[in-house]
Amino acid sequence: MFKFLKKKIKKIEEEAEEKEEKKVFGLSDKKIDELLWELEMDMLESDVALEAVEYIKGIVKENLVGSPRKEAKKKIEEALKEAISNILKKSEKNFYEEIKKFDKPIIIMFVGVNGSGKTTAIAKLAHDLKNRGYSCVIAAGDTFRAGAIEQLERHAEKIGVKLIKHPSGSDPAAVAYDAIEHAKARHKDFVLIDTAGRMQTNINLMQEMEKIKRVAKPDMIIFVGDALTGNDAIEQAKKFNQAVGIDGVILTKVDTDAKGGASISIAYAIKKPLFFIGVGQGYNEQIPFKADWMIRRIFG
Repeated sequence: MFKFLKKKIKKIEEEAEEKEEKKVFGLSDKKIDELLWELEMDMLESDVALEAVEYIKGIVKENLVGSPRKEAKKKIEEALKEAISNILKKSEKNFYEEIKKFDKPIIIMFVGVNGSGKTTAIAKLAHDLKNRGYSCVIAAGDTFRAGAIEQLERHAEKIGVKLIKHPSGSDPAAVAYDAIEHAKARHKDFVLIDTAGRMQTNINLMQEMEKIKRVAKPDMIIFVGDALTGNDAIEQAKKFNQAVGIDGVILTKVDTDAKGGASISIAYAIKKPLFFIGVGQGYNEQIPFKADWMIRRIFG
């Protein structure tokens, strides 16, 4: 991200040396507008949502107005870090502190589109919960695809947690209900409910998900988004939030996202906590989101 900066700032610094001889200092409005335009294009290409771009540009402009040309590089970098840090820190929240407010079994429903890494994200969270001493039940609520049930079953066996499943084509709300009843009877701490990878534009499937919510009465609904889909992930999150309400986000494949725009955009666009980010394929490679970690990654 911000690949234009080095070249653009070098040019400004060269102009500053020339202007200094003539005792002309400061960035003109025209120069600032040029910088902001290129900054906007670079961020949009990096999948930063437009509303986040406008906020960041505002912070940068405030810092640049009246600044000497020789300080352009320092001012821009400081302003960018300040703006992006403000966005990301608002999205930073401790999942394990949040769950303390709920009675057991704590019911968490996971939503997201096909290919977002939802099933793996559930398995990673179940693994983390188990390592922390919690007991879990996983509900194989994606009954539309037999492969999804089999995938979740393999994960459950590997990490040693109970899976509740019905045959492919069954009512997913019934699977969720049975998992919750099992958890209550066995005094389990968590029920993690998988759902089908629903495209956000499919009204029928959205209605089905609303039914699961009515039956399961989840304490928390977590949206799982793919960082590589950029602004598509933001639009998906907005649609799911409108349909069933989102309480938090897991962003997958962050380790392979060179742009970093999705994390900024989700944080700003839906104003929901970004609980975890996926940084690899292993069960231990889903880590709590930290704004400082993402800042270091974005700015190198």
